[in-house]
This record gives sequence, structure tokens and C-alpha cells, in this order.
Amino acid sequence: MEKQLHPIVKLAREAVESYVGQDKVLKPKELTDEMKQRSGVFVSIKKHGELRGCIGTFEPSRANVAEEIVANAISSATQDPRFASVVVSELGDLEYSVDILTEPEPVDGIDQLDPKKYGVIVECGFRRGLLLPDLEGVATAEKQIEICRAKAGISADEPIKLYRFEVRRYK
Repeated sequence: MEKQLHPIVKLAREAVESYVGQDKVLKPKELTDEMKQRSGVFVSIKKHGELRGCIGTFEPSRANVAEEIVANAISSATQDPRFASVVVSELGDLEYSVDILTEPEPVDGIDQLDPKKYGVIVECGFRRGLLLPDLEGVATAEKQIEICRAKAGISADEPIKLYRFEVRRYK
């Protein structure tokens, strides 16, 4: 028996299946209270335990969380530059995780970070890198910052602004 998916995860899965399988952008219908709010959202897709796509927005860019989930689920499946687009034959092997972000808050230093609790945004001018919290293999705030710098193309000697955020993770 298939486990019951949380409505937020189910929406991400249905959005990908609709787009990849039928080339249709899903229109969210039944919205939970949380789906009606506005927030940044990341959708991660894994296949056999390995990352298959992860794209999101750290600030809301759509009317509500449901629309963020649909857009970011489709982008995660088709636009992540690290992977080829998901194809129909893979759909049954995919697992979804949706992170709904709190508003990023500036921090004064690395001592205010905790890689298990907080995600990090590193900013230098217009370049920004983001890393979600509680990721396998990322045990220190220093490692979070190093990964964020690399994602954004910010060298180790460039000054940065740090932000932290929390997530509600649905699997």
C-alpha cells in the first residue's frame, strides 16, 4: 500500500507528472491554509536516493505557496542545469521533498548559524548562493558558507552578507 502523501508533496508530484507526462501546467485546486500564504519554496526531487533536481525561490514570486510549488516542481524536473530533464519513464521512481522557507533574516556572523536548523544565503553584490538546512554531509556553518560561495561564484576573499532562514520540510 502506498503511503499517503502530504497535500504539499502530492501537489509537487502531480505538477511534475502533469507537465512531463502531458505537457500541462497544473492549476492548483484544493488549497490548504499553508498553500494560500506567500513564501519562498524549494522542491527537491530524488531518484533511488540520489538528487535528481532541486530548484526554488527564496522570496515569494507567485500569488501563493501552491503556485510556487507547481512552478518550482516543474523547474526542478526540467530546468536544473546539473541534470537532464525528467522523462516519463522515470516518474514512478521519483521522491519529492518540499521546503517552505521563512523570511530570510540578516545575521552578524557565523556564530548565529546552525546547519541543522538554518539554511544560509550568502550575498556579494548581485550574486547570491543559497543552501537549505539539514543536508547530508553538511555538518558545519563553514561548510554551508563554502558551498554557497561556490554556487554564487563568490571567492573566499570577497566580503559577504549572511542571511539565515528556517524551513518547514514536507516529504
